[in-house]
Amino acid sequence: MNLPAQAAALSVFQAVVIGGSFAGLSAALQLARARRTVRVIDAGSPRNRFAAAAHGVLGHDGTPGHELLAAARAQLLAYPHASIVSGRAVGAVPGAGRFTVQLEDGTQVTGRRLVLSSGQSDVLPELPGLPERWGATVLHCPYCHGYEIGGGAIGVLAASALSVHQALLVADWGDVTFFTQGIAIEAEDLAFMANRGIRVETVPVVALEGPAPALDHALLQDGRRVPLRAVFIGAPLQQNSPIAESLGCRMDDTPQGRIVRTDEWKLTSVAGIYAAGDMARAPSNLNFAMCDGMAAGIGLHRSLVLEDMQTPRQS
Repeated sequence: MNLPAQAAALSVFQAVVIGGSFAGLSAALQLARARRTVRVIDAGSPRNRFAAAAHGVLGHDGTPGHELLAAARAQLLAYPHASIVSGRAVGAVPGAGRFTVQLEDGTQVTGRRLVLSSGQSDVLPELPGLPERWGATVLHCPYCHGYEIGGGAIGVLAASALSVHQALLVADWGDVTFFTQGIAIEAEDLAFMANRGIRVETVPVVALEGPAPALDHALLQDGRRVPLRAVFIGAPLQQNSPIAESLGCRMDDTPQGRIVRTDEWKLTSVAGIYAAGDMARAPSNLNFAMCDGMAAGIGLHRSLVLEDMQTPRQS
């Protein structure tokens, strides 16, 4: 835990950020640069921890995600108004123009404003051979990982109504087989996939095989094996924390899962609470998370200024 003297001396922070990955650190950086005290609560489980590297990040293409986060943390902590505590937030209570966040270890952190950036988790299907390949040869985002596959045979496992759209995109990165996994496909979508050269397989995949984390083939229910270099799946997403809903933040249902509703500055439906990153947008990736975090940090700072200018300064 890092407790710079200026931040530790204050009982109430200007902002508390729940979630110390790309969105949360981005929001905190804007606030620290505005000379506002900010405490980040980090559970240490970023969604991209399963991937060896982050791609498509301008100026940092191919850098491991954990290295990007380590550098971001170090840069944030260079500001005396910022601090980070390791732990998991389990609840938050509003009151008297502030929010008190309860951590799993029983400690509390209080701030005038709250940024929620605890992210989401991919809910993977119970398919033998899939979990040990997640982030390596079983992937969710072609823009993040498609180029590194190097072309060849790629599978797309249907998981929702968006899976056809995913297959249509992935066809630019290789020769795609779309596995319907029992999901009915509209005739129009079948025609679109045919136009993109996508093969459709209606017999379900029952296992992924090969020396993990590499992938050799998909085993089908009828015993056939389809050679593959990688598989994409748009798995449903699940909020990592119930805090947003417990505070009354409005949610939106998307084909990928529930997200927190926000405005363009990432303000939720509850005054004083902002949300950024995967938990508040669809689709999502690292770059979007950083942009949303920046918006949340700036929007939050402006709200503090608007409040402060209506309050007489104490001598």
